[in-house]
Amino acid sequence: MKRAPDFWWQRTLPPPAYLLKPAAWLYGRLTGRRMHRKPKARSRLPVICVGNFVVGGTGKTPFAIELARVLRADGLTPGFLLRGYGGRTRGPLLVDPQTHDAEEVGDEALLLAAHAPTVISSDRPAGARLCEEQPIDILIMDDGFQNPSLAKDLNLVLVDCSTGFGNGLCLPAGPLRAPPQVQIVKADCLVLIGEGDEAGEAVHLAGRKGLPILHAHVQPQPNEALLGQPLFAFAGIGRPQKFFRSLKEMGCTVRETRAFADHHLYTDADARALLTEAEDQGMQLVTTRKDAMRFVSRDTEMFRWLAAKTQVLDVAMKIDDPDRLVALVREKLRARSFDG
Repeated sequence: MKRAPDFWWQRTLPPPAYLLKPAAWLYGRLTGRRMHRKPKARSRLPVICVGNFVVGGTGKTPFAIELARVLRADGLTPGFLLRGYGGRTRGPLLVDPQTHDAEEVGDEALLLAAHAPTVISSDRPAGARLCEEQPIDILIMDDGFQNPSLAKDLNLVLVDCSTGFGNGLCLPAGPLRAPPQVQIVKADCLVLIGEGDEAGEAVHLAGRKGLPILHAHVQPQPNEALLGQPLFAFAGIGRPQKFFRSLKEMGCTVRETRAFADHHLYTDADARALLTEAEDQGMQLVTTRKDAMRFVSRDTEMFRWLAAKTQVLDVAMKIDDPDRLVALVREKLRARSFDG
């Protein structure tokens, strides 16, 4: 995936955005229609979908991990299902962090597999069937909100309060996957992530539909190795600038940054360039855990050296009212039992 253009997040539209408006209208219309199709399959497991309105960068994976922790604390046994974006395997496949790498299954799958049984599958119903064979009793989908193939019992839709819907346009002119008023119809709960004033439209739409609204925050984890020295920060995620800003807000000295495309698979040339520049300028390399998953298991001398020389900034998601979230899940489980 290429890097998202900066104008996706700007209110004032430049000429390229205007030129792409017809394509954006068509893309949004087609995606909206697809979202409202009848699901092809329904899993024997309850399905919770963690999705968003826009492309990338809202914290779905850390939220899914925290959701799994909260559900375990309430006596449930969750597992994960996702497409495995960035990996070459179409699945369905049960992810094994000891034998699979990011090139096979994608970085997000490896992160999730460290916390619960994780299945990747481009065919969501087929993936759900494999999940049903695992020792779990509830299924968390990381992404897939716009995919109608598998029925969901609860759609939790995340919105970043610092960016909202961006410029308000659909792909490729903006970050939206479909018009918000079309997507909100399928949402069951709005989750506001972080701080900022850009989530007003999402809150308005949720209020008109009477949706519950929860709040959560991404919390960078302390890493003393990052303090007191110049940093060379690099990342290939949905919004690298958010990562760079987090480092600065922690009081780190970020001297150099390098942004790659989302889910970028690092090459030996990338590793060599990063290591050389960091050494020449006396800087400490730092990246995200998601990025690190793409090179820590690569079996070449260059990648082993990059892993040894790179610090990782871990993040955790804090849900402000986990009891309310559990109550929503339990309500859906009761409704499912009654329907069944």
